[in-house]
Amino acid sequence: MNSPYFIDTTLRDGEQSPGVVFSLPEKIRIAALLNRARVPEIEIGTPAMGEKEIQDIRTICDMGFDFRTLSWCRATKNDIRSAVQAGTNGVHISFPVSTILMNAMGKNPAWVILQLKELIDFAAPMFDYVTIGAQDASRAESTFLKEFVCAASAFGASRVRLADTVGLLNPVSTFEMVSSVRSVEKDLPLEIHAHNDLGMATANTLAAFMAGATCLSTTINGLGERAGNAAMEEVAMALEMSMGIPSTLRTESFSELSAYVAKVSKRELSASKPITGSLALTHESGIHTNCLLKDRNTYQLIPAEKIGKAEQQFLIGKHSGKSTIIHYLNEEHLPCNDEDCMLLLDKVKANAEALKRAITKEELIESYFALCSTKDRTIVNYKM
Repeated sequence: MNSPYFIDTTLRDGEQSPGVVFSLPEKIRIAALLNRARVPEIEIGTPAMGEKEIQDIRTICDMGFDFRTLSWCRATKNDIRSAVQAGTNGVHISFPVSTILMNAMGKNPAWVILQLKELIDFAAPMFDYVTIGAQDASRAESTFLKEFVCAASAFGASRVRLADTVGLLNPVSTFEMVSSVRSVEKDLPLEIHAHNDLGMATANTLAAFMAGATCLSTTINGLGERAGNAAMEEVAMALEMSMGIPSTLRTESFSELSAYVAKVSKRELSASKPITGSLALTHESGIHTNCLLKDRNTYQLIPAEKIGKAEQQFLIGKHSGKSTIIHYLNEEHLPCNDEDCMLLLDKVKANAEALKRAITKEELIESYFALCSTKDRTIVNYKM
């Protein structure tokens, strides 16, 4: 199986999220972090948006990063001319391929195929490579989708993107769509661009890869229109941890990348977001922590350092067990017998339930000393 090839579109589709705007310094910082993560290609933006967008794209292109750069265009020569001004290595030209989109845009299959050849011929001399988008491929008629992909290949396209534009697909239908296209086009690189409207973008991206789409269009944090896109960090770790495919990316960069994009997009991450959520590698259950203290692999799939994090401290709460209490008291060199440990654990559980949250280490120590006081004990030489 070929290695996955990531195309990050955080600066294009990610910024198309409602209300998201990146300043040029923020775009540069995101690009630098993507470069550090060894992302091979980024889709920087849409030059047809205007001169400011063109200048921002050109600025990033001129900074000498290692990744290839791509501009997104509608199927018009004017958009392609704007992409030339932006100075990207490649150009992506998007065509409607479903009946619903073609009708809405006043186009038909004959126009699409005719323009496909004309615009590839027009763009090819001006760029290192030309990629073609099958917009709304998931709702396209299968025969026409295959005709479109074969025509793009015959006309000289470097790659075709199969876009699940409204997030309709599931892993089974994704695999079937990509396999169907692969059955008539064996060699052309295929790209999957999955949206997350039904919560399946990451799974669909993996299914597409298994069916032969080795180019994966993703964004950091799954940022994107509506419910977003497939998240790069989730796709990369799923490929490695679930499918045994070593990542081509520097996954240790994921936590910093995720945190920065969340900050500048003003899209706070769910604490339990896979891979980079603040609690994604955090544990409270007493049954779990008892084993985790012996071996982190017992109840944790991803080593924290693999994604650029430190191992997380255990939460102290309603579901904690004796092992967590003893662990924290031992850290502070505080003695505690089995009877007192159970009394302290009961107090912790009651406090957590009353407060509806986890208990801090400081609160645990306070409860410890309160217990000692009731038993008329003195603890000396203790410092937090």
